[in-house]
Amino acid sequence: MMLTILSFILLFSLHIYSSHAQSCATHNFTGNRIFSHCSDLPNLNSFLHWNYDDSAKTVQIGYRHTGVAATRWVAWAINPTGRGMVGAQALVAFRKSDGTMRAYTSPVSSYQTQLAEGDLSFPVSDLSATYAGNEYTIFATLKLDNLTSTVNQVWQEGPLSGDSPARHPTTGANVQSTGNLNLLSGQTGGTTTGSVDSRTKKKNIHGVLNSVSWGILLPIGAITARYLKVFPAADPAWFYLHALFQSSAYITGVAGWATGLQLGSQSAGITYTAHRIIGIVIFCLATLQVSALFLRPKKEHKWRLYWNIYHHFSGYSVIVLSIVNIFKGFDILHPDQKWRRSYVGVLIGLAALAAILEVYTWYVVLKRKKSSHPDKISNGNNGYNGYGAGDQDRV
Repeated sequence: MMLTILSFILLFSLHIYSSHAQSCATHNFTGNRIFSHCSDLPNLNSFLHWNYDDSAKTVQIGYRHTGVAATRWVAWAINPTGRGMVGAQALVAFRKSDGTMRAYTSPVSSYQTQLAEGDLSFPVSDLSATYAGNEYTIFATLKLDNLTSTVNQVWQEGPLSGDSPARHPTTGANVQSTGNLNLLSGQTGGTTTGSVDSRTKKKNIHGVLNSVSWGILLPIGAITARYLKVFPAADPAWFYLHALFQSSAYITGVAGWATGLQLGSQSAGITYTAHRIIGIVIFCLATLQVSALFLRPKKEHKWRLYWNIYHHFSGYSVIVLSIVNIFKGFDILHPDQKWRRSYVGVLIGLAALAAILEVYTWYVVLKRKKSSHPDKISNGNNGYNGYGAGDQDRV
């Protein structure tokens, strides 16, 4: 049964991922626009399409940014002087409050830029932008006389303040959206390396470990304890499976928590108070839950009932707080939307599985009680044995 559960979750997650994953090669533009090259950019749900004329040193581009709200701006740029934001020659687009589109050029001279309109270091023509189906598209023709066929590109998105671009996030995918592009071959290079990249890797590790531990393994452990113990054939295997999932979640979560502490020490002045407090509470409650695997009163003990109430309350509290904190982590890291959607898909799968098992469990329990009722009446016990309802009939 556990193999079936895990297989179901895996297949469901892959389905969610594949349903949202896109490729530039399968996209068709309206208006008979055809591009000979395209690239799936590695961050921010972005894609670049282009035609390059090496003899004329011109490139026609179609930059697409999917899964973005109309209340945000998007930009794509070439940086002739280096990698990254400063020096980038940007094409900016957003939808104004009156519903009309605005597309313009903006040279970036500092990190404090507000993307003011201005001329670029190379000519730009046929600049336009569209927004439909949560997707921005920027079209333009660039004249790159003084540049080689390999260029440094930057792409970005951020919120709007009225009808003006506001500062974009400075964490997660927003600081990784840069690389090089060979306009002739279509080959792309990675993001910049160094201390920022190292910190980003730790953020990703922190997010993955916590999502898998508190967000997936822990709910699976709760499902195991809740439903498998109803079946006599699963006794006592359900307890060991429950202990395995809970212990694995705790160990993996501690590793993620330790990575978070390292990030905190490397990010002086940057704090996420709510995320940190919830994480500490989760860690404390999870420690108590794991210790309960070894320190718990026997079934016959008079305090067992109260211990069960405390254990269940703590366990469900950890699950709820963990899910809340994982979504807070998504808001902090700003990963691609496919990861948030995949995790939502996992939660939906677990909830559906729990609902199915809940119905089936009640069916089994009621069927057992119905089949054993005549024998209990004949023994003069009014439907109960000497110890009350048996453990196997309890839900």
